[in-house]
Amino acid sequence: MSDKLVLIDGNSILYRAFFALPLLNNDKGVYTNAVYGFTTMLLKILEEEKPSHVLVAFDAGKTTFRHKTYTEYKGGRQKTPPELSEQFPLVKELLGNFDIRHYELDQYEADDIIGTLSKVGEEKKMAVKVISGDRDLLQLVDQQVDVTLTKKGITNVENYTPQFLEEKIGIRPDQVVDMKALMGDSSDNIPGIPGIGEKTAVKLLKQFDTLDGIYENLDQVSGKKLKEKLENHKDDAFMSRELATIERESPITVNLEDATYEGYNSQKVLSFFKELGFHSLLSRIETKEGEESEEAVLDEIEFTIVDEVSADMFTGKDAIFLEMLEEHYYYGEILGFGIVNEKGKYFIPVELAIESPLFKEWAEDEGKEKYLFDAKAVTVALKKQGIDIRGITFDLLLASYIVNPAENHHDVPSISHRMNNRNMKYDEEVYGKGAKQSVPGIEVMAEHVVRKADAVYQLKDTVIEQLDQNDQYHLYVDLELPLATVLGEMEYFGVQVDIDRIEEMGEELKGRLKTLEEEIYELAGETFNINSPKQLGVILFEKLELPVIKKTKTGYSTAADVLEQLKDKHEIMPKLLLYRQLGKLQSTYIEGLLKVVDKEEGKIHTRFNQALTQTGRLSSTDPNLQNIPIRLEEGRKIRQAFIPSKEDWVIFAGDYSQIELRVLAHIAGDEKLVKAFKDGMDIHTKTAMDVFNVEHDEVTANMRRHAKAVNFGIVYGISDYGLSQSLGITRKEAKQFIEKYFESFPGVKEYMDEIVKEAKQNGYVTTLMNRRRYLPDITARNFNKRSFAERTAMNTPIQGSAADIIKKAMIDLAARLEEEKFEAKLLLQVHDELILEVPKHELESIQKVVSEVMENAVELEVPLKVDFAYGSTWFDAK
Repeated sequence: MSDKLVLIDGNSILYRAFFALPLLNNDKGVYTNAVYGFTTMLLKILEEEKPSHVLVAFDAGKTTFRHKTYTEYKGGRQKTPPELSEQFPLVKELLGNFDIRHYELDQYEADDIIGTLSKVGEEKKMAVKVISGDRDLLQLVDQQVDVTLTKKGITNVENYTPQFLEEKIGIRPDQVVDMKALMGDSSDNIPGIPGIGEKTAVKLLKQFDTLDGIYENLDQVSGKKLKEKLENHKDDAFMSRELATIERESPITVNLEDATYEGYNSQKVLSFFKELGFHSLLSRIETKEGEESEEAVLDEIEFTIVDEVSADMFTGKDAIFLEMLEEHYYYGEILGFGIVNEKGKYFIPVELAIESPLFKEWAEDEGKEKYLFDAKAVTVALKKQGIDIRGITFDLLLASYIVNPAENHHDVPSISHRMNNRNMKYDEEVYGKGAKQSVPGIEVMAEHVVRKADAVYQLKDTVIEQLDQNDQYHLYVDLELPLATVLGEMEYFGVQVDIDRIEEMGEELKGRLKTLEEEIYELAGETFNINSPKQLGVILFEKLELPVIKKTKTGYSTAADVLEQLKDKHEIMPKLLLYRQLGKLQSTYIEGLLKVVDKEEGKIHTRFNQALTQTGRLSSTDPNLQNIPIRLEEGRKIRQAFIPSKEDWVIFAGDYSQIELRVLAHIAGDEKLVKAFKDGMDIHTKTAMDVFNVEHDEVTANMRRHAKAVNFGIVYGISDYGLSQSLGITRKEAKQFIEKYFESFPGVKEYMDEIVKEAKQNGYVTTLMNRRRYLPDITARNFNKRSFAERTAMNTPIQGSAADIIKKAMIDLAARLEEEKFEAKLLLQVHDELILEVPKHELESIQKVVSEVMENAVELEVPLKVDFAYGSTWFDAK
């Protein structure tokens, strides 16, 4: 039997993955934990089973033919959390990228599809492997059909053959349905016979062989009570058997040929993994021969590699493309410049450009218009060469990002190809895999750079026209374009760090880790490798006899979520959790910061990602300063290393207070919410008063904590499931909190209903500054796709508007600092906070200016409020 058919129970595996893994979401805010778990299992199946045929079966809906027999079938199940519902379309898209067929059939369950196809596979003499978390499918086991069941999580599995089934449970595959008839199944709301569990059911079947055999020999059943139960619930037992029996001749329209599997296209899968943020899985995908994209046939392009810069090369309306060797342009090596205008096309080698007074004069002339790609990167790279570029009137990167915020690729070739200007190769085709790690010959490289400059020149008017049509030109020209220069100045200036303090913190952490290590050894009663999951598992679950939460192929799981569940079970647990957290701080932040510090000047030059998120928020990389774990004291202390660059200066922080909730109050126009902010009330206390129906002085710390979670949860479109996870309460309690909130602030509920209607009408939502987020699934017939789009419609205007406001504040503040000739410098933007370094003699004036600028960046129905702090380090500015 060379052919192998693998049948996967999609609903079961996706549910298992969702509840086995913590809630994860990618940079677009899409939940992905279930898809991630499903993907890891799928890769494992494909690697180990090497199937010739694969199909994933899904349930078509809540109603099946079984409901005609018993209307309460599966009646006790809780509603699927929306965080899971939203992932069903994603997993189906994933399967499409793997070239794997998925199928569902109205009125039938995934089990019936699997049962029918497994029977066909048997008839064709194929080896059949069924993968599920549902024990119902054990009735399919025979010499050709193995059933692999997930136990806890998705990696801990058991493979059932007829022999293993008999060893494990004590019955044959044909007795599985009869066992279910006797014991019932609470998860499917199959009644069975009350009081009969698996042990009794197996005992009866061993004695009488079948359900019919039991009832034919009822007088031989030992035990008066058991006999009474069987007599009184005979109808339930036979009905339960009918409900539990998989239909192996369902009217499917899919056949084995449809399930043929010839492998996946690795490029499609890699691209989808990157889109989902599954970076840890990229190494699992092998690129196959013959999959590289075919080299495009390009039009001829005439250009000149200049040997001298002359004034007549420039017209004052010039497209410029600066090519860099490395992605981090502060440290990167410039390869050269492409210049395109109505006169011609030129490549200027870097040495010629940098040494030419004419080039510098043209670059710094505000009156000469420059059209380019990535104004921020160009600003930084040229400042490193002593050139302050001015007159930037077009940036293809930012324009493309505003028009297409959902796109993942905003490099010049990708933008060109999207706009049907295909006369361009991708960098990988020119520089090889791991683009820009090596440089080709001057002719090849020069042509590629000139083509990029030409694309900028050719596409400018088209993209500007799109911005105009979308009423987004002002967002582009008044916000994003000037911000690029501000961010470029910030990146170039960098932020001073105390290298000695970082190293000192590293030593302190090593000391803490050493002490914790010894305390852990003492509590364990022996020394062992704490970082070894295998050795740690033996200590926790065998020696200390803690309850086993999850198992893996190699032993006990000691993952973070497992340790969290055990934190109150033994005094060793809090120490282990702290040990791990401190270990991560040491490796990711202490050692990580030391890697990116410019040792000569003692500064870090983080990169701000301006064209990444769909909400418009900035993020940072090399290092990621948004993610320093400040909830942990040791994490907060890392900010002690960020210091002013001059003596007698301080680090100053201006932080918007509850900006997203203020934006919500403005957009929703809820009277009570607006009044609370206008009256200067603590909004979490006010919410607690309304939700718990108490007076101001009766609000406890716990009430305020719950109210805060609801407030911020509403902004992010939280569900009852999400809130229950966040607060450690039941879904019912969480649902009541959310309902009470909407009763208290009806304007918020009205806004959310209206914004969804608006999104359905327009296909997108906008921020206060007209940034768009497109929602193609807002009218989808598929409930799961539609529900995610609705949640996105509710929260994007809030998050996006808050992001736009702080961007406007940065532009206005940079202008004020320059106009009024302050020495103070804008250093960082982190979440809703602006960080500056300020000489002490300017402190009073800066506080006034920052307050004016941030609080008046836009005019809202409620006041914007800014909190201030300063100190000798970023840590002290709190």
